[in-house]
Amino acid sequence: MPDHELVTIERFILRQEKLHGGATGELSDLLYDIALAAKVIARQVRAAGLIDVLGAAGNRNVQGEDQQKLDVIANDAFKDTVGNGGRVVVMVSEEDDGPVQATNAEPGKYVLLYDPLDGSSNIDVNVSIGTIFSIHRRVSSKGPGTMEDCLQAGRKQVAAGYVLYGPSTMLVYTAGHGVHAFTLDPNIGEFLLTREDLRIPARGKYYSINESYWTSWVDGGYRKVVDAFKGVTGKGEERNARYIGSLVADFHRNMLTGGVFMYPAEAKAPKGKLRLLYESAPLAFVAEQAGGAATDGSKPILDIVPRSLHERSPLVIGSKDDVEFITRTLASGH
Repeated sequence: MPDHELVTIERFILRQEKLHGGATGELSDLLYDIALAAKVIARQVRAAGLIDVLGAAGNRNVQGEDQQKLDVIANDAFKDTVGNGGRVVVMVSEEDDGPVQATNAEPGKYVLLYDPLDGSSNIDVNVSIGTIFSIHRRVSSKGPGTMEDCLQAGRKQVAAGYVLYGPSTMLVYTAGHGVHAFTLDPNIGEFLLTREDLRIPARGKYYSINESYWTSWVDGGYRKVVDAFKGVTGKGEERNARYIGSLVADFHRNMLTGGVFMYPAEAKAPKGKLRLLYESAPLAFVAEQAGGAATDGSKPILDIVPRSLHERSPLVIGSKDDVEFITRTLASGH
């Protein structure tokens, strides 16, 4: 690819599609729909503070969390751009109690699971936030989408990715053949390829964890891990601490520079806080495709078969060597 060539996300996906003889174009179209939803959300995020989109919406979602106005706007953007596009049969969102059936006359063959605006508690203080999405093929044969379609292990994902709304808007995705990053050029309204075949360094510079929960972590092994990263144990595992508190932002930094993000189970969230289907699993797919790893502390995230739509899990994700070190430490107890 010449250095001067501008490659839009549409052109790139079409090139990827041609590498697979049996491709029908439906997955490509679904990725375009997601990119369009991201543009709509990015426009609203850029205008935050100038128009009335900041603050709480006055409702709580199924998680019992206060919805922000932008949570609702982002969720509606996905429903409007993806729900009636003909590519999906059913959608699952963090903001909805149950599955939302697509409105198109002919149900599509894909299932979309997504967190429309991750890190929304940071909206009012202008910290980077993001969108996370996961795509599966439906397993039911016809008709409306079923719970069986929605509750699939992460290993069965056909595509996944995230959008980061920060100083620039970036869309990063994988369809099982590497991880590719695109940056939105607001002047032309297009996502342009900025990193092809992104790889996460095997050993990271940083560790990311909310240490304010130190005393309430269910597995005390995480305290040993953090001590090692601080250099307390003298095992040569020293790292610098970086924690934004916005999952997509923390994950994206570690993807580029190398590092590991941890969110253990803790006293108030004994099964973990992050949602398996539309937070942990899609980011785990991206991490593995970039040469990284992801675990719940004992087993790979992608091998977990979900039992409910909003199931939670602990998460350790990032540079492969770091994840393996943490897994060994938790297993050994020292």
